[in-house]
Amino acid sequence: MEEPRIGVFVCHCGRNIGAYVDVPGVVEYVKGLPNVVHAERNLYTCSEEGISAIKKGIQEHNLNRVIVASCTPRTHEPLFRSACEAVGLNKYLFEFVNIRDQCSWVHMHEPEKATEKAKDLIRMGVAKARLLEPLEEIEIKVTPSALVIGGGVVGMGAALNLAAQGFEVHVVEKEPELGGTLRSVYKLYPTNEEATKVTNPLIEKVKNDPKIKTYLSAKVKEVSGFIGNFDVVVNQDGEESKFNVGTIIVAIGADKLKPTGQYGYGEMPNVLTQLELEERMKKGEPVGQNVVMINCVGARVPERTYCSRICCMTAIKNASLIKESNPKAKVWILHRDLMTYGVDFENYYRKAMELGVRFIRYSLERPPQVIGDGKAEEIKAYHELRREEIELPCDMLVLTTPLIPAEDNQDISKMLKVSLDEFGFFLEAHLKLRPVEFAMDGIYICGSAKWPTDVTEGISQAYAAASKAAGPLRMGYVKPEAINALVNEDKCSGCGICELLCPFQAIELQPRDGKRVSHVNEAVCKGCGTCGAACPSGAIAMHYFTDEQILAQVEALFS
Repeated sequence: MEEPRIGVFVCHCGRNIGAYVDVPGVVEYVKGLPNVVHAERNLYTCSEEGISAIKKGIQEHNLNRVIVASCTPRTHEPLFRSACEAVGLNKYLFEFVNIRDQCSWVHMHEPEKATEKAKDLIRMGVAKARLLEPLEEIEIKVTPSALVIGGGVVGMGAALNLAAQGFEVHVVEKEPELGGTLRSVYKLYPTNEEATKVTNPLIEKVKNDPKIKTYLSAKVKEVSGFIGNFDVVVNQDGEESKFNVGTIIVAIGADKLKPTGQYGYGEMPNVLTQLELEERMKKGEPVGQNVVMINCVGARVPERTYCSRICCMTAIKNASLIKESNPKAKVWILHRDLMTYGVDFENYYRKAMELGVRFIRYSLERPPQVIGDGKAEEIKAYHELRREEIELPCDMLVLTTPLIPAEDNQDISKMLKVSLDEFGFFLEAHLKLRPVEFAMDGIYICGSAKWPTDVTEGISQAYAAASKAAGPLRMGYVKPEAINALVNEDKCSGCGICELLCPFQAIELQPRDGKRVSHVNEAVCKGCGTCGAACPSGAIAMHYFTDEQILAQVEALFS
């Protein structure tokens, strides 16, 4: 292997690093480290000027290893790797040292110690960089079709978007009709447009699109494979269909909580949920002269601590519709807080007050009480602002309940090898950086499957997910990162511990020369290192994180 020629680029990151770390002093220190032939500082290494400096340094100083000491690799590592590739340097000969998140930000009150720690971190990076080797990525062919699980408005939006780009789409919906929850909704806030004017055109477009094949009253029974090559089995009315897709979008939505046993629901005929109220209004049925709504029924409580976000606006919408159809009706909304985020929703809330809808705050410790024999005749509540008990006449009591994770979430999570959060909703790879992607490549998420979402947000997420899913389909191939596990079959004892522990199910035991050894699917492996750490035979090494490289960093720290 040729002698390492390392270039180090230290970033001021404006004040983020430069205000707490003596960057010029660090650069001078770095110049004295073994195999470092060039070191410089940049105000913003991620800027066009900084990227140009990296390219220029590689060419002028014949660098064969590059280190950038700056912020977080999560956001900027691909940028710096691309800069190396642009001038002919293998991108895996690049090392990122985080001296912002792990140094300046956590030691901003100790600038001298922060500076010393930055030196330590870069010294460790140099020690590892000396042992880096070029890696090659495999190329995987992608099947130019997609699977959308869920035929609600969000799933249909994603499917139509992909079909418009020329890709074949399979839509699997467990209900006998397309449309999802929106089929039961009367009108949409804040426009008060009838929901059918949104769903019906979408349903017709999906049915008439030659690129879209729809499976109704169907469930995805099995999914195997990886990005570009997912084998899917769908069960529809007892018959199985098998097909291959390149990417998958999960848009199964969420379920509605049935508040059985709360406030007389299921026992008193005039107690119903917001969705049941919408179905009545949709049919033109009377709703009564005195309507009381109770928000946060089953939400923001110990057994379900989250806020469902869309509930408050749903209550305000239905209360406004009642007042518009019957100005003489009296409508009260009992709430703990009101979630009306954004200018449009705030204006809608103010308009509801102008229509005569009255808002009364109650507390979790003193919830409203239902008074009546056989039906809700009166609601007793403690008015938090007035600090007194009030009694409200009631012809109809409407309970505002949250969306809850769909009952299929657990099964789909296991089938696709994707994560759920603490409440049971699907968990995206990163809230800010990868909001419609899973950690598992080739699988995407949108709508209320990941968190309660209104129609506008859901459609936006559907387009975002479709855009991400279309990328590999359009490219025709993908190149997974070369940072993955490598098995030394001569050392492997075939114990299967790695196969059992792999969180991505990227390892399986295969027969080799009369024995069973571990085999790593490079297309699925994420290089997390779980297998390497657990292997009792020491047969598994990690590309880019070899034992030698890690030990070199440890030795450099204490040198």
